[in-house]
Amino acid sequence: MTHELTMVCNDTYITASSVCELLRQIARTAGTCPVTLVLDNARYQRCRVVEELAGQLDLELLFLPPYSPNLNLIERLWKFTKKECLASEYYENFATFKGAIAGFLSTVHERYAVDLQSLLTLKFQQFEKAQSMAA
Repeated sequence: MTHELTMVCNDTYITASSVCELLRQIARTAGTCPVTLVLDNARYQRCRVVEELAGQLDLELLFLPPYSPNLNLIERLWKFTKKECLASEYYENFATFKGAIAGFLSTVHERYAVDLQSLLTLKFQQFEKAQSMAA
């Protein structure tokens, strides 16, 4: 797993079209390497047009269980971005706000390599003999 970040910037709502744009960009970057994209269950990701394009581009789509943002690595990266780039910071307008995020994300793997090594891992805590109780 490379943890390589591929971005598609959007100033409005995320749609199936923007997801398709991301898929095309990932396919160009990946070349002949096999790619599995881990996605949540958003409608614009699970729609027919996205799934068909992924098949055409030979990209595997792996959907996480509903309501499991802790399993989604991009959610962890967003939380880290907010903490490092946006917390207690005022941006005069949307352009500078967007530029700050894009600038941060373009260098995050070099500047914060040590932090990201533990943050973007697939090693999850497991509980032996866990018990659940009805509420």
